[in-house]
Amino acid sequence: MIELDSKQEQEILHEAELFATREIRPYARQIQEQQSIPRSLIRAMAERGYLAASIPHEYGGMGLGPKAYGLLTEVFGKALPAVRSLLTVHTSLVSETLVRFGSPDQKSSWLPKLVRGEWIGAFGLTEPEVGSDAKNVKTTWREEEDCYVLNGKKKWITFGDVADVFIIVASQEGRSTAFWVERQYDGVQTQAIEGVMVGGETGIAEIDLHEVRVPKSHLIGRMHEGFEYIVSGALDQGRYSIAWAGLAIAQEALDSMVTYSRKRKQFDQKLSHFQLIRGMIGDAVTKVHAARALCLRAAELREAKDPQAVMETTIAKYFTSKIAVEVANDALQVHGANGISSEYPVSRLYKEAKILEIIEGSSQMQQEMISHYGLKTYYKRGGGL
Repeated sequence: MIELDSKQEQEILHEAELFATREIRPYARQIQEQQSIPRSLIRAMAERGYLAASIPHEYGGMGLGPKAYGLLTEVFGKALPAVRSLLTVHTSLVSETLVRFGSPDQKSSWLPKLVRGEWIGAFGLTEPEVGSDAKNVKTTWREEEDCYVLNGKKKWITFGDVADVFIIVASQEGRSTAFWVERQYDGVQTQAIEGVMVGGETGIAEIDLHEVRVPKSHLIGRMHEGFEYIVSGALDQGRYSIAWAGLAIAQEALDSMVTYSRKRKQFDQKLSHFQLIRGMIGDAVTKVHAARALCLRAAELREAKDPQAVMETTIAKYFTSKIAVEVANDALQVHGANGISSEYPVSRLYKEAKILEIIEGSSQMQQEMISHYGLKTYYKRGGGL
């Protein structure tokens, strides 16, 4: 048992586990088949405060610290990754960004609706031709006397087809700015992206913006500093959530692997008696424990507001997304033919794990960032060859 800062946080996590066991796990397969998270489930999560878990009390949130919020993310990530995606996008990317960079009026006006689940938020950064190259978004904005006008297209936006509000990143002469855009505005259209390997339940969509007039009060943060502050801050928050998401999938896959191997018989023996299977389990346990240590380390630094927290979060995200794929792959292998059946969770976990190596910065981008850090930090001047 991991110790938390307060008994209240421990109780919140316990209640969340009960909620996930009763309200999510029994319906996980149905939610996947219907390709939609029921609004009734979203309302139930909002009523219990889960959609505002990391938001300060003054705005109606639970005020959970990074460690408790990470563990809560893991709880929902184990039960159903699509529900965890709701926390990553709605809470980490949108609500936390508003807490950090919104004006007092913006916070008092918009946060209560996000906290209560009256609004679902999405983060509009990625475009058809812009993924990792986030500095160079093509969506444009121009200023008029009474508003800003946005034109462009966003793609691969999680919850884009169901969100009520969006943080849209747009560019002017190579410098980006973030805007608060409501679905009801004229010129805003969304189209669900079909045929995705995973994540269909999260309303992944394209967002078309045609002459969308945004009130001047809806600019978030500073003009022309959208990437340096809003995007960089939001991605850091998102990566922290995804680090725990990778741990959640790896832990769930390990649980499934161990349980199945102790029940399934082949050649008159439980699978867990075979040395090669035990080797896979031993490796999985080691990877999961290492991933958890990295997540907790990132949490401790974030709670201490240590500048090193950003890099430790990046390292945790890179590692957990990597081992989630590896452990889910081994879990599927242990399940044999049953592993590809939707009756067992490992087929879902296998697909869900892969997406974590792409979102919130691909693994290759994380490697670049980590290598720059390593080349600077571990260089020994005057060292011999």
